[in-house]
Amino acid sequence: MLNIVGLLIILGCVFGSFMMSGGKMDIIMEALPHEMMAIGGAAIGAFIVSNSMATVKLAGKGLMRSFKAPRWKDSDYKDLLTLMFGLLSTFKKGGPTAIEPHLDNPKESAIFSKFPRLIADHHLSDFICDYLRMMTVSFEDPNQLSEAMDNDIEKHHHEEAAPQHALQQMADGLPAIGIVAAVLGVIKTMGSIDQPTEILGAMIGGALVGTFMGVLLAYCLIGPLAAKLNETIEMDSKPFNIVKAAIVAHAQGLPTQVAVEIARRMTPSAKAPSFQQLEAALDEAKNDFNALPA
Repeated sequence: MLNIVGLLIILGCVFGSFMMSGGKMDIIMEALPHEMMAIGGAAIGAFIVSNSMATVKLAGKGLMRSFKAPRWKDSDYKDLLTLMFGLLSTFKKGGPTAIEPHLDNPKESAIFSKFPRLIADHHLSDFICDYLRMMTVSFEDPNQLSEAMDNDIEKHHHEEAAPQHALQQMADGLPAIGIVAAVLGVIKTMGSIDQPTEILGAMIGGALVGTFMGVLLAYCLIGPLAAKLNETIEMDSKPFNIVKAAIVAHAQGLPTQVAVEIARRMTPSAKAPSFQQLEAALDEAKNDFNALPA
């Protein structure tokens, strides 16, 4: 919704100021179809040439994603911290034998099943299960564990960000493509140099629409949407760092509640539960977790 409001402000102010100053929209409207064909076609063609088919497909989803809020709600962060408390408590209490059934089949796990939104994010649930499972086979050195998790997070982030980089590359090229369209318009005008001044003026104005549209699309549409997508990707990657903080703290031998508190401090400030809110959530969940078999 915020994106739509922003776009309406852009269009209203740009074209409104043009008309208020005496500009004639009929010149723009007449030139717009063929200028947009040149600019849009060249931009899309270059986009296809410079990216893999997988990235091209993901870019479409990325544009839709830029119009949506980040997937993670405030309550999801509290649920994630509670989930990590349950898993790490079970691990500390019963060792590999107690935790492995939850890792082998999260959907059937008495711990995971309390948080269906977290299970639905299969990248995150796989990340949690994979590293806890590695700890059950004695991969418990905190430094090595931290490095391995950092590399995994970086790889996942790189893959998630590929569509955003592709869209930003398109935005960077649009002003130059607009110039190409404008030059073609000038060439067309020079071929009609014997026409009256009024006609030549309209033709030059139409040619300049190409430059105008290239810059407008780059800095007021594709570029901002790419930036919004990057912000969304960044926010959606925060849970991985929270999980990493909790698991590494556990590997360092810290008490489970301390490990979860360290993870809480990795939560984005605007969405982090307070110490008291998290403590209340953990107290509420402790009875359920303690009832699980060791």
